Amino acid sequence: MEGDGSETLVTIKNIERELICPACKELFTHPLILPCQHSICHKCVKELLLTLDDSFNDVGSDNSNQSSPRLRLPSPSMDKIDRISRPGWKRSSLTPRTTTFPCPGCEHDVDLGERGINGLFRNFTLETIVERYRQAARAATAIMCDLCKPPPQESTKSCMDCSASYCNECFKIYHPWGTVKAQHEYVGPTTNFRPKILMCPEHETERINMYCELCRRPVCHLCKLGGNHSNHRVTTMSSAYKTLKEKLSKDIDYLIGKESQVKSQISELNLLMKETECNGERAKEEAITHFEKLYEILEERKSSVLKAIDTSKKLRLDKFQTQVEEYQGLLENNGLVGYAQEVLKETDQSCFVQTAKQLHLRIQKATESLKSFRPAAQTSFEDYVVNTSKQTELLGELSFFSSGVDVPEINEEQSKVYNNALINWQHPEKDKADSYVLEYRKVNRDEEMLSWNEIEVCGTSKVISDLESNCNYAFRVRAYKGSICSPCSRELILHTPPAPVFSFLFDEKCGYNNERLLLNLKRDRVESRAGFNLLLAAERIQVGYYTSLDYIIGDVGITKGKHFWAFRVEPYSYLVKVGVASSDKLQEWLRSPRDAVSPRYEQDSGHDSGSEDACFDSQPFTLVTIGMKKFFIPKSATSANEPENRVLPMPTSIGIFLDYDKGRVAFYDMDHMKCLYERQVDCSHTMYPAFALMGSGGVQLEEPITAKYLEYQEDM
Repeated sequence: MEGDGSETLVTIKNIERELICPACKELFTHPLILPCQHSICHKCVKELLLTLDDSFNDVGSDNSNQSSPRLRLPSPSMDKIDRISRPGWKRSSLTPRTTTFPCPGCEHDVDLGERGINGLFRNFTLETIVERYRQAARAATAIMCDLCKPPPQESTKSCMDCSASYCNECFKIYHPWGTVKAQHEYVGPTTNFRPKILMCPEHETERINMYCELCRRPVCHLCKLGGNHSNHRVTTMSSAYKTLKEKLSKDIDYLIGKESQVKSQISELNLLMKETECNGERAKEEAITHFEKLYEILEERKSSVLKAIDTSKKLRLDKFQTQVEEYQGLLENNGLVGYAQEVLKETDQSCFVQTAKQLHLRIQKATESLKSFRPAAQTSFEDYVVNTSKQTELLGELSFFSSGVDVPEINEEQSKVYNNALINWQHPEKDKADSYVLEYRKVNRDEEMLSWNEIEVCGTSKVISDLESNCNYAFRVRAYKGSICSPCSRELILHTPPAPVFSFLFDEKCGYNNERLLLNLKRDRVESRAGFNLLLAAERIQVGYYTSLDYIIGDVGITKGKHFWAFRVEPYSYLVKVGVASSDKLQEWLRSPRDAVSPRYEQDSGHDSGSEDACFDSQPFTLVTIGMKKFFIPKSATSANEPENRVLPMPTSIGIFLDYDKGRVAFYDMDHMKCLYERQVDCSHTMYPAFALMGSGGVQLEEPITAKYLEYQEDM
């Protein structure tokens, strides 16, 4: 028995790496089974969800003021808009919580669904093994009685029904003979208490009695009858237990029978590790040799270039010095002039003429140079500027020999940035890589070059989160095939939005005209349709009938901070107005009877062909016109009168940036993150994203970039 106990102790201690949570890197505590079948601590799941939820919903004013929250307010429906307009009215956040996160074990994205953590099973088997490991690790550490008066005695048994440990005396007291408690199940001292019956997390009063082969998880009969597993293939729990236990036992027996082979392969791996160590050091030495040769070439070229510059500098300075001396000779009593003055004192005519002729030529030459002054040399060294752009580019691409691994290419059309960055790349199918490394860094020209962040990716796309607002980021990718690495792809530069992304949907209650507007079920797309009612109403056109704008707004209000959202206007759209409007202005527009007052002709509504810009003071709304594949810049005091200066091609995607605190709104071309138009807006009330359509048209809100759930299709 002692020998068996010693063997069990050694076995338990040898499996420590299997008992470590991949998130916190510590022993599992209340492990939960994820949809990908990996386990993770209960507290780690909560921390991951809270972290992702905070990063997704953090729409603070800017990076320097991350604590500025967004209040998620209801849209101003007609029966509530008066209350919204009152100061101090607000409601708590309704932002849906994040249920998708990457598994720390396999890095695949898992979706917990509507029930979140409550839909996960607790891994009691793993929890029991961890407890046995803890007991083996602490060996002599005793578990004390939970019911003893201080000082507590060492416990001798634990009750699984009471979830408590007892000494002999306390156990007799709390489990007297002849009572129900005397029938409780008790085991040796432990701190791990597990329920006798496993209950369904979706139907909490139902026992688990079946196993879904498709989802690879236990289910109850209600899950099969009308739940998420109604169309799935299920088997009885006893059958699944027998099948899985037979498979696991068979595989374990196979591995045990191959123990000598495993030991042989471990020895081979140890030799390969030593060989890798030697080869790695040799490769480092060779790399150092190559770089030292480059350093020698650079030093040689540096010496040659500096020598050429010094030679040219000396030659020019010599010329300047000679010219200075010549001009100093033109001064009175100095040099040439002084010599000429002495010659003039000669009284002998023959001697004077003999000397004065040559002197006169020199004086004439000096006089001419004085009239047309020209420096003897140039001061600029622009011809000696070293051009290293080509060499810098080549050095930047310096890498290892690819050995046949082609360079992956980033797909610029499918890569974009919104609330997160989505990077897609392509690689030839004939040379499919085992994995990729995506690198990214912030591009800042004013500061020194920042280091690259690296992420290992199994597929050909990746979502990057936690990027700073209003910054340029460079992305590049390289492929790995075995231990061979390809050169990096060309860099892709993307500019993040100027503020955190504002999340909202179209409101189907406030001002929504379902006769003319068609809203999809997701409430992220609206279309304007000219139906039969509009055709009948056209009979009134002879008596001044007009076609009004149909409004629809976002279901979330803004009361502080900086926010950004984007959308696409369909190319076939005739007229669409987009922008922001305050709750009081929306109340005014939506309460105006359509047959009495047309918003199109209201003096300050902004719907009469640019009249919103007739007054350049701040107003509680701003709308710009988009239609017929054009983007119309509103008139301003400084803009030219020519229409071609105000009409731009309609961007594929349009973004709106609202700085509530500073009262500024700007419209962006999302493809290039370029500001097209900016103006002041009165933000004294709650502001809402506003849209108006007339004639045929459509608006699609940009879908936030999130990690999608990976479907696991492996067989049981």
